[in-house]
Amino acid sequence: MVAERVIFRKVPEVTALFWVIKLLTTALGESTSDYLVNDFNPYIAVVCCTLLFVGALALQFWVRRYVPWVYWLAIVMVAVFGTMAADVLHVVVGVPYWLSSSAFAVALVVVFWLWYRVEGTLSIHSITTTRREIFYWAAVSAAFALGTAAGDLLAYTANLGFLAAGLVFAVLFLAPGVGWRAGWFNSIAAFWISYVLTRPLGASFADWTGKGQDAGGLGWGDGPVAAVLAVLIVVSVGYLQLRQRKTGELEPVGQAAE
Repeated sequence: MVAERVIFRKVPEVTALFWVIKLLTTALGESTSDYLVNDFNPYIAVVCCTLLFVGALALQFWVRRYVPWVYWLAIVMVAVFGTMAADVLHVVVGVPYWLSSSAFAVALVVVFWLWYRVEGTLSIHSITTTRREIFYWAAVSAAFALGTAAGDLLAYTANLGFLAAGLVFAVLFLAPGVGWRAGWFNSIAAFWISYVLTRPLGASFADWTGKGQDAGGLGWGDGPVAAVLAVLIVVSVGYLQLRQRKTGELEPVGQAAE
């Protein structure tokens, strides 16, 4: 006899709240990374965040279906780790932002090319197998690193400053959605373009609020900004977790023969 295994999606539906939490996580990744590296031993901070990043992803791969707190924990750790990885390349290794941005962009294109070649789609609604999930998280990690480098490129190298860079990225973030509604983009292309842009958008405003006035910020401090963002994320994800428990959302998407 042939047994059947129930298949669940491993990622959330793309809603307005999805984008809100996504932007909060990108901002949290920037402020948390800067706070840990600047206020604590940077080497210990990098090692600890790397271990947490690996653990969060392992937990996400271990669960069989989308669990809000597990998924968003993984996203938060990707945000923190991706920020540290991009910053290490620039500060420690000395790689200029334009070069790291180009390298991460090439890496993301390669991931997308391999993903589409193997699976025939880049839709996040098809994340129902381990292989597709690996491609998904590889793309997410590359997107975070690219967004970090691109944001710093515009804010520092182009001398736009945090607020101006944030406003530019806000327009760029909204443009794919407008283009999709106008029929200029398909939904998958619009999603991934906006997804990449959430990173520099959130990070720019995190830096603007957290950095000192001498650096063009409001001077609230990276630590306090990170704490506020963390509370907002916990509340938002807690709402999603309770809603999933009450409504039983994300029913199985199919069955696979074993």
